[in-house]
Amino acid sequence: MQLLSRNRPIVGLDIGSSSVKAVELRGAKNGIEVIHAALEPLASDTVVDGAIMDALSVSDSITKIFLEQKIKTKSVATSVSGHSVIVKKIPLPIMSEEELDESIQWEAEQHIPFDISDVNLDYQVLNAASSSNTTEVLLVAVKKDKILNHTNVITQAGKTPVVVDIDAFAIQNAFETSYTPASNATVALLNIGASIMNIIVTKGGTPLFTRDVSAGGNQFTDVLQKELNLSFEEAEQLKKGRSIAGVETTNITSLLQSVSEVLLLEIQKTFDFFRATSIGEHIQRIYVSGGCANVTGFLGLLQNKFSMPVELLNPFKNISVGKEIVSSYLEEISPSMAVAVGLALRSFDN
Repeated sequence: MQLLSRNRPIVGLDIGSSSVKAVELRGAKNGIEVIHAALEPLASDTVVDGAIMDALSVSDSITKIFLEQKIKTKSVATSVSGHSVIVKKIPLPIMSEEELDESIQWEAEQHIPFDISDVNLDYQVLNAASSSNTTEVLLVAVKKDKILNHTNVITQAGKTPVVVDIDAFAIQNAFETSYTPASNATVALLNIGASIMNIIVTKGGTPLFTRDVSAGGNQFTDVLQKELNLSFEEAEQLKKGRSIAGVETTNITSLLQSVSEVLLLEIQKTFDFFRATSIGEHIQRIYVSGGCANVTGFLGLLQNKFSMPVELLNPFKNISVGKEIVSSYLEEISPSMAVAVGLALRSFDN
């Protein structure tokens, strides 16, 4: 984990399954200001389940964003998610920082289902447990080839990867900056992209639980394509509520709802597991980001299913808009920008 000072700008670059997103922020008189934000769509199967399959296409998209947006900053923060990422909270005896550094690899071997030589490790001490002789440590392990899959593409585009984060942490960072939640509020953050759904339960700035699910908006697109004999692009437009000339729309609601039920089941299973393993914690509100937040009727189904407030997560809610940005464009893409905003906020680490 590499922390950057305020005088070193950084671009948050989210390489997703359906698009590349970039955000650059800077300090302003009244807080933080967004000066660059853009989304460049990717062809289907360019990135599959978080793995970059067509490096040249992704590299070209990154280059295109930087050129069209006139982004001069070359330092980039990116992030990863999926099955190659392990995030676990583990209890350890209280020890000095030096002792923890020396023992963390051995401890990780007990909890990580990969060969320890194949992963990059990081950890963060959370807090001392009530017994006073143990402490909770957040352990993160990512397969090295997963990191190289992303950093090589960024380097190929002529940029310098200086931070590799986890999608879940970037989302939480964006949420806390824009919403400043109460310290006792337990909330669920759902970032539902094209092929991966990040689920984060957080309280008081601490991630209580994270899970990445291989499910997302592509399932809506696939069903519409098959059932209505549409192209990929037509199905993408239709799932966002836009009409397509010559396409009968009577069955669309039921088709979308059938896919929504699959996603809701995965969310339900995750919430049930969280409740079973986090005694006394109760989720009070859900915030949704990612492309699926725009799927017709999805937020309403989510609210009905879990009987709690559901809100669209706006990662720019507490960030002012620079004169370089077209506000209507920012509003259009904002549901998909939570990870990129969270990464761009690494410019303000101290």
